[in-house]
Amino acid sequence: MRMAFMGTPDFAVPALTALHAAGHEIVAVYSQPPRRAGRGKKLSPSPVQGMAEELGIAVRTPVSFKGEIEQADFAALDLDVAIVAAYGLILPQAILDAPKMGCLNIHGSLLPRWRGAAPVQRAILAGDAETGITIMQMEAGLDTGPMLLKAATPIDGKTAGELTEELAGTGAELMVQYLAAPLQYPPKAQDDALATYAKKIEKQEAHLDFSLPAEQVERQIRAFNPQPGAFFEYQGNRYRILEATVADAGGPSGSILDEYLRIGCGGGSIQPAVIQKAGKPAMELKSFLNGTKIPTGTILQ
Repeated sequence: MRMAFMGTPDFAVPALTALHAAGHEIVAVYSQPPRRAGRGKKLSPSPVQGMAEELGIAVRTPVSFKGEIEQADFAALDLDVAIVAAYGLILPQAILDAPKMGCLNIHGSLLPRWRGAAPVQRAILAGDAETGITIMQMEAGLDTGPMLLKAATPIDGKTAGELTEELAGTGAELMVQYLAAPLQYPPKAQDDALATYAKKIEKQEAHLDFSLPAEQVERQIRAFNPQPGAFFEYQGNRYRILEATVADAGGPSGSILDEYLRIGCGGGSIQPAVIQKAGKPAMELKSFLNGTKIPTGTILQ
C-alpha cells in the first residue's frame, strides 16, 4: 500500500521497520521536530526520524497540521492509508479524511480501557492484570474510533519500559497482519461506558507516597521506570528507586526499617533492589549501601 507513517518515540520504530520490511510504499514519515537534549542541548531527531533516515524515507516535521499548506501537502501524497503510532500531534479532520482508508492508530491498551496519553503507566498504576494493543480507525475523538484488531498481554511484574517495548513489537505485528487482509477484520464500535482516561504523567506523580500500601508503592516504581523515575528525597538529594519488592512486615510510613533500606508503607513495606542517586549511575542495593548510609529510623520525604 501507498502510505505515510506518523510517529515519534521508540515505541513507534518497530512498526515503521515492519511496514517497510513488508514491502509497503512508505512515501513519507512524519515525526515531531528535533528536540534539544543532552548536556550540550544539541538538536536531536526523534527515534522515528532517525530510523526513517536510515531507511532512506523522506521525513517531514511540521509543528502542527492546522495550516492549509500542511494539510494540502499531506493530501497531495495521494495515500491509501496513514499509520499513526505515538505521534504526539493532533490530527484535524482534513488529515484524517485524506487517505483512502483514513488513518489507523497503534494504541497501547485494550480499548476502550485507557484512552489517552499514558495507557501503559496507568494500567500498571491501577493494578490491571493485563493490557495490550488495539489497532483502531482514527476519528476526531480521543481514541474513540472503531477497533479493528486487538491482542492482550499480561502485565505481571513488568516495568513501563519493559511493557512498552513488548507492546511496540506486538503493535508492529498486528498492523502488518491487518493491512495484509483488512476485510477480515470488520470494525467494532467501542463501548464508551467502559472507557477510562490515561492522562499524561506529571513529574510530581513520581514522588513516592509511602502512606500508600506497599503494593501500590511498588506499582509506582514500575510505572515510572524508566521515566520519570519514582523517587524520594533525603538530605536535599533525590534518589530514584528503579526496582523493588513488596515485604509483609511493615513500620511507620516512609521510615527506614533496617540496614538494608527496607521502607515502611501504609501497609507492609518495600525492599529496594536498584537505586539511582541524582547525577549518578543506577546501582544494585549492595553497591549503593557501600557508599551511602541512611540510618534506621530516618523518615524519608
